[in-house]
Amino acid sequence: MTEKKNNYILLTVFISGMTTLGVELSAIRLIAPFFGTSDIIWANLIGLVLIYLSIGYFVGGRWADTDPRHSTFYQIIAWGAFLTGLIPFVAMPILRWSVEGFATFNAGILIGSFVAVLILFSIPMTLLGMASPFAIRLAVTNVGGTGKIAGSIYALSTLGSILGTFLPGLILIPNIGTRYTFLFFSIVLLIVAIGGLLSQSKSYGVIYLCLMVILIILAIYFPNRPIKINERAVYETESRYNYIQVIKANDEYLLYLNEGTGIHSIYRPHAILAYGIWDYFLIVPFFNDPPHTTEHVNSLLVIGSAAGTISKQYTAVYGKIPIDGVEIDPEISRVGYDWFAMNEPNVTTINEDGRFYLANIDRKYDVISVDAYRPPYIPFQLTSQEFFQEIYDHLNDDGIVAINAGRSAHDYSLVIALGSTMKSVFPNVYVLDAPSFESDLGNSLVIASKQPTKLLNVVNNAALVENPHLHDVFNRVINFSRVWEITCQANHPFVPGFGGDLLDVLPSACIPPFTDDKAPIEQVVHGLIFRYILNQ
Repeated sequence: MTEKKNNYILLTVFISGMTTLGVELSAIRLIAPFFGTSDIIWANLIGLVLIYLSIGYFVGGRWADTDPRHSTFYQIIAWGAFLTGLIPFVAMPILRWSVEGFATFNAGILIGSFVAVLILFSIPMTLLGMASPFAIRLAVTNVGGTGKIAGSIYALSTLGSILGTFLPGLILIPNIGTRYTFLFFSIVLLIVAIGGLLSQSKSYGVIYLCLMVILIILAIYFPNRPIKINERAVYETESRYNYIQVIKANDEYLLYLNEGTGIHSIYRPHAILAYGIWDYFLIVPFFNDPPHTTEHVNSLLVIGSAAGTISKQYTAVYGKIPIDGVEIDPEISRVGYDWFAMNEPNVTTINEDGRFYLANIDRKYDVISVDAYRPPYIPFQLTSQEFFQEIYDHLNDDGIVAINAGRSAHDYSLVIALGSTMKSVFPNVYVLDAPSFESDLGNSLVIASKQPTKLLNVVNNAALVENPHLHDVFNRVINFSRVWEITCQANHPFVPGFGGDLLDVLPSACIPPFTDDKAPIEQVVHGLIFRYILNQ
């Protein structure tokens, strides 16, 4: 009988370990549509979960010594499972409250709603943390076998955690969504706990069946609503990487990801130009020495192609040239096919990491555009000196690379970091501040040429262009944008070009280039965001 009880305890520990890690990884997906998935979000979540588990280990061990009964153990597990299932129902109103904070950049609302959600995990994770020490106390009947039993319990708990690590992202969330993923882990663990209670007392087991009934009722009578309520939303989904939302504004389709602070693609069925940062990628080849015409542009690589805005524009302006679009999230590409008419026959979509793609091809391009930076989560491997050397090696002799970088009106820290690193590889680096560069938030293109070039090349080449779409973009660049150069020279690290004076807040020198070994991009981006919020 004792061996049978111990086997069931081991099963409970395994499922509890699976639930603990499954809930932790599902938690980031619960939060991502509202706060993103930056390193600082991950750090807060992981750190607090570890604190809750530590409290559970501490309290669970002492509780087990005070009341070493199987029924107590299974009741603790049952309540931990039940409260886990309640998390998405209670959290969503708080998370939707955070949308107001993003709309007004109210730091109090943002911090308050984030902390409130994290506190929701405190009790269930603490209760789940009690499982292992309590299980050891119940399973040990002979001091001589304590080590063996403790080792078995921690091994099974870890094996369960491994399963809980893979289930949410690879299977559950893409197929049933975040809410039902929480319910899955909750109900599976609750079934195990109720089974243990029934073996001790049928009356206990029947009573705790009520918890299961409550969760089922919640799932039936409070079905999935849109994750982020927006009356203009026409589609939303969750992928392995992102929360994805498509908004229809008049005749335009807009792609939003995660917390939705920026538009990642735009589709205008009856127009070519988007009148956003994407348009300026069209004119970057003309930073080459004149005469440089559209006939010189015969290939394009887009890293971070999203739903295909840049590819669609290049096809319309330069013809059906070969275009490779690299997008790590295949679900975003599918949304591009379904909602953004990403169906150009000359465009090949590759769903993998941009750095990995570059490392495994030998093809060269006339233009490489990088639109994969989505603050606050910018992949460090796409900001390093080694990455830009890979780009340099995959450009034709007159090749150009352009990178979309976010900034505020008075904080160019990200632009400077990227430009300084690119200057360590390329002979010339320019910055094109999109029109309305004095507004609170904006974008800049950081542009680098493989051959030595001059800043005014773009003005001289503009006179040779006949395409009306390029004329439109050139007009905005020359008359309404600010273009300047990053030289990283000791006396003049930044040189003005045209469209406006340099910012007084620019540093006195370039910063050391980022490398694969040291690329503190998180510090740069988080500092930019916090400074902006605090100044509002």
